[in-house]
Amino acid sequence: MKLSVIIPCYNEERTIRAIVDAVRASPYEPKEIIIVDDCSSDNTRSILENEIASRVDRVIHHPVNQGKGAALRSGIRAATGDVVVIQDADLEYDPNEYPRLLEPILQGKADVVYGSRFMGGQPHRVLYFWHRLGNALLTFVSNMFTNLDLTDMETCYKVFRREIVQGIVIEENRFGFEPEITAKIAKTGCRVYEIGIAYHGRTYAEGKKIGWRDGFRALYCIVKYNVFR
Repeated sequence: MKLSVIIPCYNEERTIRAIVDAVRASPYEPKEIIIVDDCSSDNTRSILENEIASRVDRVIHHPVNQGKGAALRSGIRAATGDVVVIQDADLEYDPNEYPRLLEPILQGKADVVYGSRFMGGQPHRVLYFWHRLGNALLTFVSNMFTNLDLTDMETCYKVFRREIVQGIVIEENRFGFEPEITAKIAKTGCRVYEIGIAYHGRTYAEGKKIGWRDGFRALYCIVKYNVFR
């Protein structure tokens, strides 16, 4: 199966070269790499145009900043692989784990796989207590509505059969993508698996972007897409 790797990025001049190198070197073939630059205001666009464009399959530039969900919408629409994986550009997630993430799909057991940072067994950088608590709350509330027993709804590493994710209309432009896609996946009746993954989190000083406002938006999206859609 061909793998489409979707990399949304915004102001990632410090990490974009390294994540592209890591994805290209990851132990899975064949794969295509699609980068969506969400109108970065730092040097990211220049790096993409001058150093990276020739090393990946496609670079998409948004003319205005819209958010991660909008970047993923553009990238997923452009994907041609049999399977689609979301890869953040910040080095928090390791592309060497692609084979483990894809295994349930390749074995014909799963349609969607979530990479859980909290299942144990893999290295996990110790950072913010309140972030961990907030993540647990959002996952718990999401599970109440979807009746899925996930441990990490907010994870970046989500893997889909392409026909499934391209058949879903993504409405959220920012980090509300996570609860939205989870609600809509649950309604399709897809076979969902979780795999424990490593997590090399970064601090706000290192470029982390998600904040408390996004947490409140996520709660709103859980109700919106589970009850009113």
